[in-house]
Amino acid sequence: MRWINHRHRQAVRMGTAFAAMLLLAGCSAALPPYVVIFESYFPSWLICAALGCVAALIARVVLVRLGVDEFLPLPFVTYLAIAAIVMFLLSLLLFAR
Repeated sequence: MRWINHRHRQAVRMGTAFAAMLLLAGCSAALPPYVVIFESYFPSWLICAALGCVAALIARVVLVRLGVDEFLPLPFVTYLAIAAIVMFLLSLLLFAR
């Protein structure tokens, strides 16, 4: 039984070391995850998140005008999902390396 416990601890240590290696790899110095705007460094995800929020607001206006908004079961979650979808798509399309 003691042998199994030792093997289990060893496997957990190896898994933790592997996970730390992947997470601590970071970004390459040649392509940092920021955009220069007005001589200031902005993270690229922040720009995508702002554009995702704008897209969600536009979607809300369109859905309210069409009369669909009142039939949505969870409107907040729906608009949050729209913002997230647009944010991730913009991130992939504009800033993927």
